[in-house]
Amino acid sequence: VQLQASGGGLVQPGGSLRLSCVASGYTTDYYTIGWFRQAPGKEREVVSCISSSTGGTYYAESVKGRFTISRDNAKNTVYLQMDSLKPEDTAVYYCAIATGAIMTILEVGYDYWGQGTLVTVSS
Repeated sequence: VQLQASGGGLVQPGGSLRLSCVASGYTTDYYTIGWFRQAPGKEREVVSCISSSTGGTYYAESVKGRFTISRDNAKNTVYLQMDSLKPEDTAVYYCAIATGAIMTILEVGYDYWGQGTLVTVSS
């Protein structure tokens, strides 16, 4: 299983970015794709997740109303649209996949991880 995250960059506060996560090599129809982030000096935290089977989503409180997770099954891609970005959103963003029908937001539940993409929000 491989995950390729992209779309990070430098953006001013209030700006937008869209991250993409392309997944390949998995054989199950039941999985969760999650976006996590790790800011300098901090632990990695969950940002948002989406279930392959139900389309259900989860958002951390800190990003609710600003970030939107979506999927394009034909392209095996999950997107994270990030609007109204704040300096505190600066982090390396990772996508990961958890196999199974039940959505999980726990890092320990994720089996495979992408390489991360850096998002810097600064003026």
